[in-house]
Amino acid sequence: MKTLGIVAHSAEGSALCYLTACRYGAERLGAFMHPTIVMSAVPMGLSMSGWESGKHSDVAVHLTKGIHLVAEAGADFYVCPDNTAHIVLEQIAAEMPIPGLHIADAVCTEIKSKGWGRAGILGTDWTMTGTVYARALGRQGIELIVPDSSLRKRVNDVIFGELCRGVFTEDSRAFFLRAIHELQRQCADCVILGCTEIPMIVEEAHSPLPTVDSTRLLARSAVDEAVSDATIDNEAGWIRR
Repeated sequence: MKTLGIVAHSAEGSALCYLTACRYGAERLGAFMHPTIVMSAVPMGLSMSGWESGKHSDVAVHLTKGIHLVAEAGADFYVCPDNTAHIVLEQIAAEMPIPGLHIADAVCTEIKSKGWGRAGILGTDWTMTGTVYARALGRQGIELIVPDSSLRKRVNDVIFGELCRGVFTEDSRAFFLRAIHELQRQCADCVILGCTEIPMIVEEAHSPLPTVDSTRLLARSAVDEAVSDATIDNEAGWIRR
């Protein structure tokens, strides 16, 4: 079995990814079993000035350190449970000592399997307006629907002001459901929960659209890869299946 490395960026989403990997591992392998997991957690606060200034090279320093830490601990591959981090990971993946599983690949595989053609997205402003999902979905012929600027700002503020700090309120839960209603009004078939903390406040049972949970999908894909006998196919720093 391969050893999985989890490269934490935002703490809450990474904790959910870890727990999901352990629980799904037990489904695959039996009670209390899961692949061996090693984890790094370079503080996200060290990267925030780089995100805010757009100086991605500063962010890359800290993400690189996290990947090297799990590689040195014996990981065969890594996941980073943070959608926004993939903006920078795409720039540095080919230089890393081990390959990663791309979070957007897991999301796109799920959307394609359901036959959905129009996907709304909620996440940080960088994720919603950036190229990671636009490119990944575009390769599959899936249209990306992005909220307007005022809605994006509120979503971004709640993510950094509350969710990444472990604060989950009923008011914010209601706000996210209203945001999903707006994406539904724009004819989205589903909504990508494109911040790894959003699944902790939005449950599909209450959502007006089917939810695509990037955190749990990534964790499950990581376990499937770890238990697979397939040799890792490293394509420019990413595992492609």
